[in-house]
Amino acid sequence: MILPKVRRVATRGADSCIRIAEEPIPVLVAGTVLVEVHASLVSPGSEVGGWHGLARRGSDPDPGAERRPFGYSNAGIVLATGDGVDEWQPGDRVACIGGGYALHADYAVIPRNLCVSLPVEATFTQGAYAMLLATALHAIRRAQVEFGEFAAVVGLGLVGQLTAQMLALAGCFVIGWDRIGTRLDIARRCGIDAVVDVGDEDPIVTSRAFTGEAGLDLGVVAFGGDANDAIRALADSLKVAPDTHHMGRIVVVGGAQFEYPLRASFNVDIRHAGRTGPGYHDEAWEIGPAYPPVFMRWTTRTNLELCMRLIEAGRLQVDRLTTHAIPFADAEEGVAELLHDPDAALGVAFMMR
Repeated sequence: MILPKVRRVATRGADSCIRIAEEPIPVLVAGTVLVEVHASLVSPGSEVGGWHGLARRGSDPDPGAERRPFGYSNAGIVLATGDGVDEWQPGDRVACIGGGYALHADYAVIPRNLCVSLPVEATFTQGAYAMLLATALHAIRRAQVEFGEFAAVVGLGLVGQLTAQMLALAGCFVIGWDRIGTRLDIARRCGIDAVVDVGDEDPIVTSRAFTGEAGLDLGVVAFGGDANDAIRALADSLKVAPDTHHMGRIVVVGGAQFEYPLRASFNVDIRHAGRTGPGYHDEAWEIGPAYPPVFMRWTTRTNLELCMRLIEAGRLQVDRLTTHAIPFADAEEGVAELLHDPDAALGVAFMMR
């Protein structure tokens, strides 16, 4: 089989306008896999600064801006494997992650441990959610969830939606906070127990009522930027001890910024969860042997494998999150079109084939 030498890849510049370019396919080295990509997923917050931000910057394009490839989650079919890779053969279906690897491109070379088998029952678009699924799952692990707890997720973008679904799977009663109607509607359709429009309702009053005035056990902040108001509102929604101290856990996923400490009366654990699990960014692990499972049961790869199994079992509803499936050849025009109504866009997949 003659392997391709050139690929098409999505690029963006300082103005964030998306353009398709051609470049050589990276060399297939030991511990890596060449994948014919069928679908990739845009992570709007970390990749394009949000659909609203992209709309603002895209209104003033700069043709001379330096451009670079982007993307970190896709799915496709194995074309070839490097030395030392024996878990896949050409023709196998895989879901892939990794900044600089799992790009929005029609071909990608991925480290072996950043790939997992894609179940026969799963679509390539579902597999392309791999990175954000593992990010949400790791946030759940950081939260140390207990069955029956009350939880709030602030920010119902893709990671927030997936985190809310996983909290529900873990036995929590979940309320979602957001101000975009489309996201609130999607969360309802995905079975989240309750939602609150923070533009029209007091999230503290609504959340405490949701818990029967017991207070939340935990909250998750799933958006970037200034999170001071969200953190304070979450803290005020948590359980209150007889000595008047608020108690509970808050997990921050990604790039939210806030002042710390908040108030002396808050006995609140604040935890960050900015990864997919142990292993990611350890190059020796990515292309080499796995960590011994007896010491490290949950790594990035085993988290990814569990996410694929949950999709296969129908326990995660990712299809409801996909609002746009854009042919890769039409990526420039398709993204420009959706920016006319950025609130309607949530999961945006590029379809390579």
